Amino acid sequence: MRRILPLLAVTALALSACATRPSLPERLSTYVGRSELELVSALGVPTRSYETGGEKFLAYEEQSTIALPGGVAGGPFYGPFGGPWRGYYGGAYAGFGTTYAPVQCDVTFALRQGRVASFTYRGQGCS
Repeated sequence: MRRILPLLAVTALALSACATRPSLPERLSTYVGRSELELVSALGVPTRSYETGGEKFLAYEEQSTIALPGGVAGGPFYGPFGGPWRGYYGGAYAGFGTTYAPVQCDVTFALRQGRVASFTYRGQGCS
């Protein structure tokens, strides 16, 4: 028992060091209730804006490129053992280098009476 307690303490300390940052919705929700001036001061000039029905929408776009590490791909057919062994038995191997892919995240804030009322986001780069 004496050996288990220090091990648990070290494990708990190690796990606490892996704390993650707040999610995108948590980060964006901090802008709800702020004025348009505060939003633009914090995030910069929006990519687009649109007004309709007494509401104003400010859209921000972020584009970046991510690196996808290369690997080994199995052949175009299943080997004689099928299933997860494809590529190991009967498939052709092809090595690939690092691939780069563009990702985008679009965030739109809805303003009512000059204050951020809500937000939406979409895109594979939103994290």
